[in-house]
Amino acid sequence: MLRVALGLVFLAHAYAKVAVFTLPGTVAFFADHGFPGWTAYPVFVAELAGGVALIAGAYARWAAIGLVPVMLGALTVHWPNGWSFTAPDGGWEYVAFLIVMLLVQALAGDDAFALRRSPWLR
Repeated sequence: MLRVALGLVFLAHAYAKVAVFTLPGTVAFFADHGFPGWTAYPVFVAELAGGVALIAGAYARWAAIGLVPVMLGALTVHWPNGWSFTAPDGGWEYVAFLIVMLLVQALAGDDAFALRRSPWLR
């Protein structure tokens, strides 16, 4: 359940980058927050591919670990806003929670219903 829930969250984030903010808007957001604008594209791909991999259970441990740096970048954006995600521009507790859940997923494993098991820490 954790694997699928995380996958849905990251698919929603990828979808928002395309359908809500648009990729050019996401590039501008990244640039406004001190990241090179072009990094919006690999972040989008990581969220999309990671979300699909988590839902499908294809190398879910690798997908979870691969998404941690993405969320650490998001944490740097939300950290100055305070704890609560309801703060203006969103706080950092939701991002921190996702980081912890990704680490839990990586440590817990792919699960019995995974399509393709990760080749380490079985």
